[in-house]
Amino acid sequence: MKTCLLENAAVNLPGGTLENAYILISNGRIARISKQKVSSDETIDLNGLTLYAGFIDVHIHGAVGIDVNAASADGLLKIAAFLARNGVTAWLPTLVPDSYDNYKRAIDAIDEVMRLQAGRPVAQAVGVHYEGIFANETMCGALRSKYFKSGQWAVGGGRLPRLKRGVHMMTLAPEIESGIELIESLVADGWIVSIGHTQADAATLDRAFAAGARHLTHFFNAMTGVHHRAIGVAGWGLANRDVTFDIIADGVHVHPNMLGLACRTKSAEKVSLISDSVAPTGLADGEYSLWGETVTVKNGRTENERGSIAGSVSTMLDGVKMMSSLGFSDVEVGQMAALNPAKLLGIDKTHGSIEVGKRADLVGVDGEGNVAFTMIGGEMVVAEPPA
Repeated sequence: MKTCLLENAAVNLPGGTLENAYILISNGRIARISKQKVSSDETIDLNGLTLYAGFIDVHIHGAVGIDVNAASADGLLKIAAFLARNGVTAWLPTLVPDSYDNYKRAIDAIDEVMRLQAGRPVAQAVGVHYEGIFANETMCGALRSKYFKSGQWAVGGGRLPRLKRGVHMMTLAPEIESGIELIESLVADGWIVSIGHTQADAATLDRAFAAGARHLTHFFNAMTGVHHRAIGVAGWGLANRDVTFDIIADGVHVHPNMLGLACRTKSAEKVSLISDSVAPTGLADGEYSLWGETVTVKNGRTENERGSIAGSVSTMLDGVKMMSSLGFSDVEVGQMAALNPAKLLGIDKTHGSIEVGKRADLVGVDGEGNVAFTMIGGEMVVAEPPA
């Protein structure tokens, strides 16, 4: 069994940073973390890079010109390769509302990727995220409301295509017809239910929470905001200590000052970063066809023909840089980019932090906040660290 020793790293551990540390990798997992050098088959000097657990993106629609809804398995692998270059080691391909046939084809492609991806130099898909087919039409954002369904459709026997294995996550509005019953049914069937694209009142949100919906999707966006008399979905999310949320930290979807305020109020332990990136991510500004309409990308902002923001063109790495610039510590940023997403998906026993026994999914970041290398399952897949 070949072993690899990473030396001279500032390792971002759950409880703090361990300077000048050694990490022994064996059989794709972390075998030892220490301040003492041990023997190994290979040694790599990281020259003081900061080592984070690999980022986990639970909400991403596409990149490099490829849309998850329309992608083949090969296309998904191209997205996954782009993600790896930007520090992501695990991801949840995210589907916007679509026809059953398109959903089925997309699920088949994700199933195929999950069969093929092991050992490849790509971010590993760990499941699927359905966003918004059970949304409130008045809060649809860039989603296509013609494909929306009521909770009654599902409670009455309607079924969405499922993967053969992996995580299943659903973003929905609890106030839709039979929405609470839908949450109960999904939770009983093993789904992770997140509240989003909603204008539910506090009483409905309390019922959704009791039914098992404990997370909020892209906080502040496509939900009612905070008001001192009408608490709104965002206000409810901040007030309920047991609710978590994810947020797009691109400086476009949420003003940086509000981003910092909300995340500090909720605490880093309850926040996950997401990219919500769409197909033009990684490409130049311009006009792109997406979800049946033209989307314009200019200066880091997307806009569809209706004037709505249509996802982001940011990466998880951009979000990490943003949160660092707002004064969050390496430990806090690591929680938001890796550990909290892993907890949300229920994969934190193997993913999300640098601990003995977990997967060797790592990202080395230089002093400028850029990715020097990514390691997936113990394999260096992006670039050798600088000499």
